[in-house]
Amino acid sequence: MTGIVKKLYHVAAFGWYAFVVQYLYAKGKEDPPDGIFPYGGPWKYLTFINLIVQMVFFGLASMKDLQPLGKGSKVTLLCLTKDLLFSVFAFPLGLLVVLLFWGIFTYDRQLVYPASLDNFFPPWANHAMHTLVLPVLLGEVILEPHIYPKTRNGLAALGVAGLFYSGWVIWVYVSVGIWVYPLLGRFSTVGLMAFFISNIFVVIMLYLLGQTLNFRIWGKHHLKIRRRD
Repeated sequence: MTGIVKKLYHVAAFGWYAFVVQYLYAKGKEDPPDGIFPYGGPWKYLTFINLIVQMVFFGLASMKDLQPLGKGSKVTLLCLTKDLLFSVFAFPLGLLVVLLFWGIFTYDRQLVYPASLDNFFPPWANHAMHTLVLPVLLGEVILEPHIYPKTRNGLAALGVAGLFYSGWVIWVYVSVGIWVYPLLGRFSTVGLMAFFISNIFVVIMLYLLGQTLNFRIWGKHHLKIRRRD
């Protein structure tokens, strides 16, 4: 019964994220409101990158569910790829987007999601991008154990990804003179560096949280079984 629930969950989550991504692409063809500029497309927004990561992960999870257990190296490779994507990127990045967005939104929404966007994105789209990610990820943690890489390797990959995105945001600003998020324009050079570095540390803590939850819920026995699949 649990296996059926897990398969349905993965397919439903993949379908949901595919729908949301397609919706955002379609909205991108409309005239953007104040606060959105064309350079870099949706790929300059961490929210959109996160949605792509979630969609790819649940797509891989759905593919893994269709594979027979314990047969062939392709199954093991698919499993390891899926779990690597979840542990290093999907879980910490998803939580970062939710926590960072709503934290800044509560303080001053104009710094991250200007009121002009309310007429462009309906409320359900805002919550699809910035709220529902959290319960969907927690559901995945509860439904299935995941193989985590060595902590130092996982953190190294996460750190490189964080530095790459920070560099991308700075490149966008240098190219068009506009910050991806209005909040960034409030910082001095030193403050900006501190903000980026602090966010990398936060996402590292979220990675360790996911690792701890995975161990607490499933324990060593289930994780060893997963490594033999």
